[in-house]
Amino acid sequence: MSLLKSREALLSGAILVLVALVASRFPEFIAPGNLLNLWTDTSPLVILALGQMVVILTRCIDLSVAANLALTGMVCAMLNVAYPDLPIGVIVLVAVGLGAVLGAINGVLVWKLSIPPIVVTLGTMTIFRGIIFLLSDGKWINAYQMSAAFTGLPRAQILGLPLLGWIGIAVALVMGLVMTRTPLGRAFFAVGGNPHAAVYTGLNVGRTQFTAFVLSGALAGLAGYLWISRYAVAYVDIAGGFELDVVAACVIGGISIAGGAGTVTGAVLGALFLGVIKNALPVASISPFWQLAISGAAILIAVTVNSRSSRSKGRIILKSAEAAK
Repeated sequence: MSLLKSREALLSGAILVLVALVASRFPEFIAPGNLLNLWTDTSPLVILALGQMVVILTRCIDLSVAANLALTGMVCAMLNVAYPDLPIGVIVLVAVGLGAVLGAINGVLVWKLSIPPIVVTLGTMTIFRGIIFLLSDGKWINAYQMSAAFTGLPRAQILGLPLLGWIGIAVALVMGLVMTRTPLGRAFFAVGGNPHAAVYTGLNVGRTQFTAFVLSGALAGLAGYLWISRYAVAYVDIAGGFELDVVAACVIGGISIAGGAGTVTGAVLGALFLGVIKNALPVASISPFWQLAISGAAILIAVTVNSRSSRSKGRIILKSAEAAK
């Protein structure tokens, strides 16, 4: 736990240093309005990263989250165009429900057919994108086709922060409670930490992984509506490649790819780190390709730190065992 806390402290420090460096050249970057916009822009990544975190904790991975987002978003946009008077609450429920169903498809394939998660989600990622093309016939849905209520919800401001930003905060708080205060949260950690021991405690590893995929899918569905309504456009390739950012946010935030270790705070900070990079580089007139390089370097450093800490723990255990002899 102390390692995780120190990782979060270091990541927080890195974010502050990055913000300070940009602000030293462009003071308007730290203007309250810009910082609120930064959080709002990062909220979809935060929501997706929290869902991905749960999947990774159970020793799985979900590479279909961006395609899930795109498909649910397109369905929401098409519903709004076909039924402009349909309450937005109903559309949000459809988004979350459809996202959960798509996540359940991944979960069933992993649980019942024992197919490796990376293979399953690579396949469903392509399938979901194909379904979007079939539904839309490759056409775009633009802002003028959407109702004002549909596009206005995430932009509605409460205490100066758009509702999208508040939803990101709410999801983080709820996930924090789930992971630390509920049997389900403890089951995610137990299954990822030691699947064999989890079985002896009465946990069903496959069912727990299935639940993780459903939760990840539901959050991806929520992000799908929020993304489409905020940017007021829906098309086949929306959020293309965004699944890599989601995984990067988790890894940078200290979520162990080996499963069983990580925190909600870490996932949020990892997403925020990438969000700062995305917003800072254009302000500093730096090529967007540097964003990819920085993100990739951060992932390599994070994975290296995780692996070294794991080996360190192993050596301590061995030393303790030898001392006991």
